[in-house]
Amino acid sequence: MKRENKSPNRIVVKVGTSSLVSDKGSLDRAKMATLVDQLAAVKKQGKDIVLVTSGAIRAGMERLGLARRPANIPDQQASAAVGQSLLMHTYTELFSEHGIVVAQVLLTRDDFRDRVRYLNARNTMHTLLHLGCVPIVNENDTVATEEIRFEENDTLSALVAACVDADLLLNLSDVEGLYDRDPCLEDARLVEEVSKITPEIEALAGSTCGAYGRGGMRAKIEAAKIAVNSGVRMVIARASRPNVILDAAAGKNVGTRFLSRSSGLSHRKRWIAFGSRVKGSVTVNEGARRMLVERGKSLLAAGVVGCEGSFAVGDLVSVVDESGRQIARGLVNYSADEIKMIQGKRSDEIEKILGYKDFDEVIHRDNLVLGV
Repeated sequence: MKRENKSPNRIVVKVGTSSLVSDKGSLDRAKMATLVDQLAAVKKQGKDIVLVTSGAIRAGMERLGLARRPANIPDQQASAAVGQSLLMHTYTELFSEHGIVVAQVLLTRDDFRDRVRYLNARNTMHTLLHLGCVPIVNENDTVATEEIRFEENDTLSALVAACVDADLLLNLSDVEGLYDRDPCLEDARLVEEVSKITPEIEALAGSTCGAYGRGGMRAKIEAAKIAVNSGVRMVIARASRPNVILDAAAGKNVGTRFLSRSSGLSHRKRWIAFGSRVKGSVTVNEGARRMLVERGKSLLAAGVVGCEGSFAVGDLVSVVDESGRQIARGLVNYSADEIKMIQGKRSDEIEKILGYKDFDEVIHRDNLVLGV
């Protein structure tokens, strides 16, 4: 079996709220100091570090005197507005003790959906790393709404890792890793290595025992899909494990390892596959499925047998076979209404049906990503 224990040079570390708070639910400066001490030690080894952190809403709740996490978006935004500066102030103080400059990077889903904004974020973070800074990334909860927010910072950390060409994404949690059953049960056993994310692996995902975070193991599995398909190894490990960051940075085995694909997707295809949300689906027949999967061809209208959703030219859609299984994602050259009119037709018939033909392909192979 393939091993990926070599020491990484660029590491993204994700830490959730549950790993930053005390038993009483307030931000724990001692826990944050332990985290920063390890990150600083790794950086002084000559490695690049990016920290993806939660905790802004929790910090704001504490300052505002709120006993429970707000249930609605405006109250969460207000808590984040108060808490983000407190969170960054603490990180700035702790890193400055090691002579390290930090930089705040706040992102929303739209920063990954829009190609120009994605490239701007990528260039900014690469520049910060070149200057020796530690980018500290969080979701911009102050402006995020239900339509644009990440499911959890697990997803954000994977997108960031892919964006900055990380070697390793270390996802710190309140559990040791992925278990073969609920980790709260005494007989649960740790899954030490995942070479491929199968339906069986996905079925193992469940809620963690934590009380303060928004995510769970399912969100971490989804993050692992993004990471490994982008050529990034991912590790889930317990945040409280002694020297967990130092050990992971040294290539030692901690938690659960998700092995990356030997040939990760290009940056453009990472953006296509994971940057945007799917707006609909196109169903293809068996002949088209074989042409896409086995021969790497573009998707033509002749192979389309169905279309679901409402989407426009350039939107991201899921390509599914006749059993409903997703085989690819891609950017369409025609809208949903147009595809319904030309499905099953030859490319030379498109102009007669629509009155125009901008493309021969429904999805060009350069805008198609298989196996995601």
